[in-house]
Parts: sequence; structure tokens; C-alpha cells
Amino acid sequence: MTFSADRKVAVVLGTRPELVKLAELIRLLGPAARVVHTGQHYDDALSGAFLDELGLPEPEYLTGVGGRPRAVQVGSALAALDGLFAADPPLAVVVQGDTNAALSGALVANARSIPLIHVEAGLRSHDRSMPEEHNRVVIDRLADVLCAATPENRALLLAEGVADERIEVTGNTVVEAVRDHLPPARERARLLGGLGLTADAYVLATVHRPENTDDPAVLAAVLGELAALSRTLPVVLPLHPRTRTRIDAAGLRPLLDGLTVIDPTSYGTFLALAREAALLVSDSGGVQEEATVLGRPLVVVRRSTERPEAFADFAELVAPGPGIGEAARRRLAEGPDGLRRLAALPSPYGDGSASRRIAELIAGVVPRGAAGAAGPAPLLAA
Repeated sequence: MTFSADRKVAVVLGTRPELVKLAELIRLLGPAARVVHTGQHYDDALSGAFLDELGLPEPEYLTGVGGRPRAVQVGSALAALDGLFAADPPLAVVVQGDTNAALSGALVANARSIPLIHVEAGLRSHDRSMPEEHNRVVIDRLADVLCAATPENRALLLAEGVADERIEVTGNTVVEAVRDHLPPARERARLLGGLGLTADAYVLATVHRPENTDDPAVLAAVLGELAALSRTLPVVLPLHPRTRTRIDAAGLRPLLDGLTVIDPTSYGTFLALAREAALLVSDSGGVQEEATVLGRPLVVVRRSTERPEAFADFAELVAPGPGIGEAARRRLAEGPDGLRRLAALPSPYGDGSASRRIAELIAGVVPRGAAGAAGPAPLLAA
């Protein structure tokens, strides 16, 4: 049976983490995938270069979305997506996570009665100050198929009254993303040598969330803690464009003097640096997941988290300020024994088959007759 040439599955995304986490699913969908990029991450260093690295097709790009306030982003993406789907209705819409792009895709799918699949459903921080919390709750209410990464995510959805038959525990696609893109040991050693680093003897940090960058005093506290750590071990900081802008605006550039500041990296390079670091310090949600696959300790600099699974063994949650250094030194003091312990633990996010499970679920909701009277189209690429 051949798939209908004029009806596809729309995968709506707009950020670097979505590209990473949906790459394997898009490959499995093959010619059935129609990738729509809202441009929420509009800096080429954060999205454009990833297409080649991840082996993804060129998406359909929306214009006038990236770099604008949240409400304007969502409104602009809604209008543009509605126009696209009115002219060429997809068989289903797939969104991942809790971005403005995901919310926009979900709302348009719902408005046009198109089956909606939510990848990474059921995450909850219970922190209403996070825009992402609003996005993920709304998307979960609208989705026809909710792909929960963990049993805990499923339990949260059931507690909110989501029907059991709409929820499937699939694992998290981050597991296969890390396994697919982590460079081999020899390449990792070569990368570290080029930066003058030694395995298990440096800290890798990332800072980009508004709660840590928009207030100059908070940003100064975070950078100050990293600078203090750098007097013990090298601290590598791939500098996010929004963070660089906030640092310059606040006159905080001197706080970077003791750090090894590098440009945003490819996904493979970041994984290589993370895999060989003695410690990760980050406010990223994705890094909370990746650390469990890489077997590395992590200090999460946030006031709340929607990924508690990582905190049983791999991570600690601290607010911006002195707690960063305290938690970092506590983790570093565990030394090689601590690293070996984490390396031996399985990730709570599954076995690396999430993308295939999700692709099979998508095939199950494609309207009958889309590829002939025999039933759903065969979505899985060989």
C-alpha cells in the first residue's frame, strides 16, 4: 500500500530541543512527514545548522514569529498554521513538549478537527509562573493521543481526569537522540584536547531561561557562582544568544573572565562535552533528561521542575545563588566513585524505542481510507 501523496502528517516545531527530540520520529515517518517550523528559535546557531546534523528535511518555515513576545508568537503562528492547514489539511498533527510552537500547532489542530498527538505529555511543575506549564496543560487537554514519557507522567494525567484510553507510556525520545548523536570516545577525546580539557575534570554549564537571565541581579548571582567554581575546575559555558544579550545589557561581561566561553555547539559536540564533564550545571529541561542517559551528575538552577524522575539519583534542584556552589561541590566530592555509580544506572526515560512506539500510535489515528480502503496508511519508514 502506498501512502497518499497529497495528505501527510504535520510535525509542528519551532525550537532546537524539538528538532532533536523529534528527529528519529520524522525519519520513521519518512515521506509521510511534513515538518513545519514556526521559527520560535530564529537564530541559525540554535536551529538551522541542526537540520544537516540531524539529517532532517528542509521544513516549511513560518515568518514573523521568532524573537517576538509570547502572545504575538502564538498569535502569528496560529494565523500562519491555520492558513497552511486550510489549504492542505494534514492527516494528523504532532507536537512535542510545551513550547509556543507546540501550543500553536495543538490549537490549530483542534480548531480544524485534525487528530492531535502530543509527544512528552503529562509533565507538570505545578508552577503557574512558568509559561510552559500553561502550554503543556492546554495541549494535554486538546490531544487525542498523549504520549507520556514515564508512568509518573501518566499518573498525573489520570489524576487530572484525562481518559485512560488516550494515554500511552512510550518512553522519552531523548534516549534515542542521545544514543544516536553521542560521538565515539576517540572523537570526544579529540574535542576535549582542542579545548584544553581533561575528562572528568571540568564543569559544563548552560544558562538561558528567563528566570535566570532577565533579572540582572539573578544573572549576576548565577555567573558569580560559576566564576567561583572555575577557581577549582574549568567551567565551560556555551553561551546562548539571549544570555549573551542580557549579560551585555547588564554590564556583566567581567564575570565571564574566568570561564571558558564558547559559541552554541552542535548537538553532538554538546553531548560529547556533557558525557566527559565531572558535573553539569544547567537550567535546561532537556539537560535534565540527557544527564540520565549520559550518567552524569547535574545541578539544576531553577525554582521548580517538571522532570522529577531525574532527581532520585542524577540531579539536585537549587535556586539561583549560593546553593549552586554548595550543591556543585557536594557532587564533585563524590569523585570517580560517584561517576561510576551514575554510569551504571538506567535512565528513567525508557529503553530508546519511544519514537517507534509513537510512530505506531500515529498510524493508528490516521483516518481510515487515507491510503485506500484497506485501512490506515503505512507510516513507518523501512
